Amino acid sequence: MRFGVRLGVDPGDARIGVARCDPMGIIATPVETVQRGDGDIDRIVAILEEENAVEVVMGLPRSLNGTEGPAAAKVREFAGLLARRIAPVPVRLCDERLSTVTAEAQLRSQGRKGQKRRAVVDQVAAVVILQNALESERARGSAPGEVVDVTDDVANEGDQA
Repeated sequence: MRFGVRLGVDPGDARIGVARCDPMGIIATPVETVQRGDGDIDRIVAILEEENAVEVVMGLPRSLNGTEGPAAAKVREFAGLLARRIAPVPVRLCDERLSTVTAEAQLRSQGRKGQKRRAVVDQVAAVVILQNALESERARGSAPGEVVDVTDDVANEGDQA
C-alpha cells in the first residue's frame, strides 16, 4: 500500500467535486465543490498544495459497456491540463461508472433534498471515485487506473513553437 494523501476529482460541466483521503489511504472524505470555469485548475492546484497530496484520482466517465464518449473526451482534456500543471504529481484516470448515481442515492438516503443535495453531490461523487480507487488498490495491490502521460503532450507542444 502506498502512503500519502490523494485527491479525488469529479469534473462536471458546471462543478468539480473534490475529495481527499487520509495519508494511509483508508477513507475518502469531501473537501470542496469548485465552480467550473476561469480559475478552476488554479483552485485544484491550491487544494493539492494545501493537502500536500501525492496524487490525483480523477473519474473517467464511461458508458455501461465500457466505451468512452464526449464526456470522457472532456475529462481526458481537463486531466491533461491539470497533469501538466502539477507534474511530477501523477493524475490517474479511474472508471467512474455510476459514481454520481451512487452519490445521489447516498444523499437521498440521508434525507437531503433539492438544492442542499445539488450543493454537495459533486463532492460525494468525488468521495465515491476516490474510495473505489483506494479499495481497488488494496484488493489488487497496485495503483488504480491509468496515469495521464504528459511527456507526449510536452514534446508535441515544443514542436509547435
